[in-house]
Amino acid sequence: MIAEMSINEQIVATIAGLGALAQCDYDVSSLTTYKVGGRAAIFVRAETMQDLLLVADVVRETGVPMIPLGRGSNVLICDHTFAGLIVQLGELAQQIALPYAEAQDEMQEGAVVACSVTAGSAVALPVLARRTAAVGIRGFEWAVGVPGSLGGAIRMNAGGHGSDISESLVSAQVLDFRTGEIATVLTPEFGLRFRASDIEDQQLIISGTLSLTYGSPQESLQMIDDIVRWRRENQPGGQNAGSVFVNPVPGEITAGQLIDRCGLRGFRIGSAEVSMKHANFIQADVGGSAQDIVTLMRHIQRVVGDTSGYELRSEIRLIGFEEES
Repeated sequence: MIAEMSINEQIVATIAGLGALAQCDYDVSSLTTYKVGGRAAIFVRAETMQDLLLVADVVRETGVPMIPLGRGSNVLICDHTFAGLIVQLGELAQQIALPYAEAQDEMQEGAVVACSVTAGSAVALPVLARRTAAVGIRGFEWAVGVPGSLGGAIRMNAGGHGSDISESLVSAQVLDFRTGEIATVLTPEFGLRFRASDIEDQQLIISGTLSLTYGSPQESLQMIDDIVRWRRENQPGGQNAGSVFVNPVPGEITAGQLIDRCGLRGFRIGSAEVSMKHANFIQADVGGSAQDIVTLMRHIQRVVGDTSGYELRSEIRLIGFEEES
């Protein structure tokens, strides 16, 4: 890293090092499910491993702040320009490797036969859920209702409908931007816990390997249909990032219940509103403000804390704000 560089010098040096790969003053709001927010001083979509390794070399040399971005389903970016680099993986992380089906054909009725599935970190969870279910691989149906990517799901230990990534993840291929090295990291090393992990921004997940089992395609696809139906009936569409706050006591007390008890369903600040359909969702107006969402989040945290004593923890990653939570 070049010593004593200002952030502007870091940005200039990074742009020079990346050359045509760098997209400057890039509008990143469209890359998130909230569809609000500002710009990134530098944006890169790495389509090849060569692209990605160049980014790692330049970041290590300049020390520019760097944030990896998946499908933006759990991210809120500030309204002004993020002074740093946002990296998104393209084609290199879009592959899905399914196992051969010989074991499935030969297994006895009632037997549980494990299989391994490897997918790139940019693969959408609903796509991976449907692809595995369609060929009779079970254990990942829950992910059809989570709009993120596999990489983001690993980082936050995403889950739903009684399961999460930690239930099936065996290992992940990780690029450490601090060293430039790519390593296979086993699941226990990630420190996965309820909607969190020990994975840092400097560790970019390239792919993940899951341990699942063979089963009935019909049963898996029916389970997926049931999950999709439940989501449509109980959760809102539109511009949101899913559940905003982590359930304070998983399985017992939900954030939505606490928010509801405070009478905040439908409460609005500027262009952000607590969903009328599910109190743990915040809806953003078209053309709205990321700051309105954060202000509403903090208001909810204060009211719930004062009323119930529970301190709600955000599931949403805040990028570029003065106070991150």
